[in-house]
Amino acid sequence: MDFINNETIQTAKDLLGVQVIYEDDDQTYTGYIVETEAYLGFQDQAAHGFKGNRTPKVESLYKLGGTIYAHVMHTHLLINFVTRTEGVPEGVLIRAVEPEQGIERMRENRNKDGYELTNGPGKWTKAFNVPRRLDGSRLNEGRLKIDIKHRKHPRDIVEDARIGIPKKGEWTEKPLRFTVKGNPFVSRMRKSDMMNPDETWM
Repeated sequence: MDFINNETIQTAKDLLGVQVIYEDDDQTYTGYIVETEAYLGFQDQAAHGFKGNRTPKVESLYKLGGTIYAHVMHTHLLINFVTRTEGVPEGVLIRAVEPEQGIERMRENRNKDGYELTNGPGKWTKAFNVPRRLDGSRLNEGRLKIDIKHRKHPRDIVEDARIGIPKKGEWTEKPLRFTVKGNPFVSRMRKSDMMNPDETWM
């Protein structure tokens, strides 16, 4: 997975089906990424790096691709992977995950079950017990890893507008959200569109 040379939109698509792994002191959590959003830095009105905005809270976004940018929104921890060269504040938000290993503990962490476990950007991080202190650390060098060998491949990818971005002009509608078509762990998936998870992969 090239987090430096590839366009951020391409990386957001390539991450669908990649296995994400988090290990806390006594549990390994794994799942497959089913939903991402691309944030395109300087020109993207919805991005934290829009017009070069640079504060201590967003500093990780300016680091080399492969850095973890963790931020809190409405009390939920959101995890982004930085995607370009140093100084270019672009990244991919990991919005939802199809859980695999550690599901019992995820249920305890979330006090939920079924698709609600991990079908949102703050839901999967809570299910996986991911801490904010990962902000600024490197993917695959600590407890949060991705595995591109033991991955799945989406049958179809849906591209549509990002969620929760009102009043950002054309950036509200740009198709920068990528989902595994029909996967029931995608956030805000209509019941009528849900398929058996196994049928959403090749």
